[in-house]
This record gives sequence, structure tokens and C-alpha cells, in this order.
Amino acid sequence: MKRENLLLVADSERNADMLYAVGMFVPDPFIYFQVHGIPYVVMSDLEIDRVREEARHCRVLSLSRIQRQLQKQGLKTVGFAQIIRHLFRERGLKKAVVPHTFPFGLAIELRKLKLKLKPRAGVFFPERQVKSAAEIKKISAALMMAEVGLAEGIQALKSCKIDRKRRLLYRSSPLTSEKLRAIVETAIVQAGGHSSHTIVAGGRQGCDPHERGHGLLRANEPIIIDVFPRSQKTGYFGDITRTVVRGRASEAVRKLYHIIERSQEIAFEAIHHNAPSREVHRRIADFFNREGYKTGKHNGRMQGFFHGTGHGVGLDIHEGPRVGQHSTDTLKAGHVVTVEPGLYYWELGGGVRLVDMALVTTNGTRNLTKFEKVLEI
Repeated sequence: MKRENLLLVADSERNADMLYAVGMFVPDPFIYFQVHGIPYVVMSDLEIDRVREEARHCRVLSLSRIQRQLQKQGLKTVGFAQIIRHLFRERGLKKAVVPHTFPFGLAIELRKLKLKLKPRAGVFFPERQVKSAAEIKKISAALMMAEVGLAEGIQALKSCKIDRKRRLLYRSSPLTSEKLRAIVETAIVQAGGHSSHTIVAGGRQGCDPHERGHGLLRANEPIIIDVFPRSQKTGYFGDITRTVVRGRASEAVRKLYHIIERSQEIAFEAIHHNAPSREVHRRIADFFNREGYKTGKHNGRMQGFFHGTGHGVGLDIHEGPRVGQHSTDTLKAGHVVTVEPGLYYWELGGGVRLVDMALVTTNGTRNLTKFEKVLEI
């Protein structure tokens, strides 16, 4: 089958497709193109030697040499558009496939220069979703960084004393979400990761799944700690969540926790090669309904199970395949997805969510997460 010619213009610090293509971090936007399966990059003098060393699978072209060449030909403006046209003309190319996030202004310039661009809907590199053995090791390493941070956070909670107002006192000072988040994220940095937007949501704050958490943390209330760092070395992510109570959980929260534990088991039983991801989610939702945990709006707020069961993790924290109500994805061996059921009820004083990471195999699934699950600490 004839391979399509590909074109990317981005940096690899923030663009996961570019990082996947070149396998190294470059902070400024650059040109990547693929012709007949052969990858090329156009690099500045600042980066060219480093890229030749670290991205040996790519053919590296000098940006400054091309600029001088075009200036000698009389071009007054030599930007990315003119350089791309020059490179494509040299190779007899008139069109290329680009991601749907391709820079709009550059696309207009290239079309004025008679180059045809075809946006690719969905995933630019479909092979990104199926992880190699090397990628699984990198994801597992990032997950271990998450577990290191989570362990430090839970140890801080365990060391807290409880005052008469149920405040948690850490080293004689009231413990806040902000302070506990700093403890978790500092440990992750020391382990080689970068973590931002870590969730430490106590009590009813946990009823909003993406609430980062703020203010005092209290005893006898559920605290959701959701950690998803990125490896500073590889760019791969890990993802883990635990819900804990410092002190004694209410009977209602304790029951909620055991229901979430069982729902994770059901998900792992349902995940396998060629399983429709929507079916995995449906089994979780049906289980919650049978147990009496309904989902919907109550007193103006959503309650119950109102997010997906999981998502792919790799060079993006959220990537395909999706495991949710409206997903059309089919799970394949090599997919790495989160398993993250959650239930949230304002009247019960908070929510409970657990997140593990599952590797889909030809024989079922393997849980990459090693961290224990304990509610009361």
C-alpha cells in the first residue's frame, strides 16, 4: 500500500505526535516530514548536532543552509512555508497529510504556495495507541513516580494528629490540600517526574472529579488523591488515584469504597483483546445501578457515576482508546488504559475514586499498578 506523505510543524515539548516522531525534546517549533516512510527534520544550528545524536532514525537537514540557499535565489522572506515548499519541490511532492491541529496561519500560506494539505481526522499516528514493550517500561516508570508521590502524601496523612475540630495537624500546623499537594509533587520531582494539577480534594470537594482541592483537610472525611506525572526523561505519563480517610470513615463511605473496589475487578475481567470499550463501561454502570447507586442530577448537582471508565495513557495523559459510554473504540493488545470508576454523592460527604492502569494483552489484562488500596489510614 502506498504510504502517505506526512507533515508536522510543532515543538516536541508540548506536542505528543512530534515527540513520538522524533523521540526527543525540542522546545521550539520545527519541521518534520515523512516521504515514502523516510522521516526528515529541519533543525536550527542550535539543535542540529544534538538531534543528529539523539534522533538517528531521522534524516537531519540544516535550517540555516536552506535559508541561505533560498536567499541566494532572491527570496526576501524565508519562513517555514517557503522552506517546506522548497523541500517538497526538491522531492516532487505537491501534497501532504497534516494533523487536524496543524497551525492555521501556516496552512493558509502553504495553500497560497500551491501545496495541498489533507487534515487527518482523529489520531495522526494510529500506531501510537498500541504500546511497544519499551513504551510499557517507560509508562511503568512514570507510574512508579506517581506511586512514590502518593506514598509520601499518605505517609504525611498518617503522621497527622487530629484536633477537636477534626483538623489534621501536620508538624503542629493545619494540613491543607495545597500543602499535601506540594508534598506529593516534591517527591515526584525528586523521583524524576514532573507533576502539575495534582488533585487533593477533601470531603465534598471530591464530588467534582476535576476539583484540585483547596483549604483545610479534615479527619473522618474521604480525601481523593489523583496523581498523573510525566517523566522528565521520556515524556510518558503515569496515572493513579487513591481515596483515603484519616481516621474513621462513615459506614456509607466504607460501603461506597467497597463498591468501587468491586467495580474495578469487574472492569479488569471485561478488558481483553477485541473487547468493545463501550461494553466495559456499560458493565460498570449496570453494576452501580443494580447496587442502588443511581446517576443523574439531584438538587442541581450531578451525582453517581458521570464520567468514563478510563482512557489511554502514553505521551498524552488523555489519549485513545477511550473507555466510556459513547466510545466506538475496540481494545487491542498493547493498549494501556486507566480503570477509574468513581461515585460521588454530596449527601454522603464526598466521593470515592480509584485509578489503576491496565495493559491489554492477548490473554486478558495485566494491572501495572502495584500500590495498595486502603481506605482508613
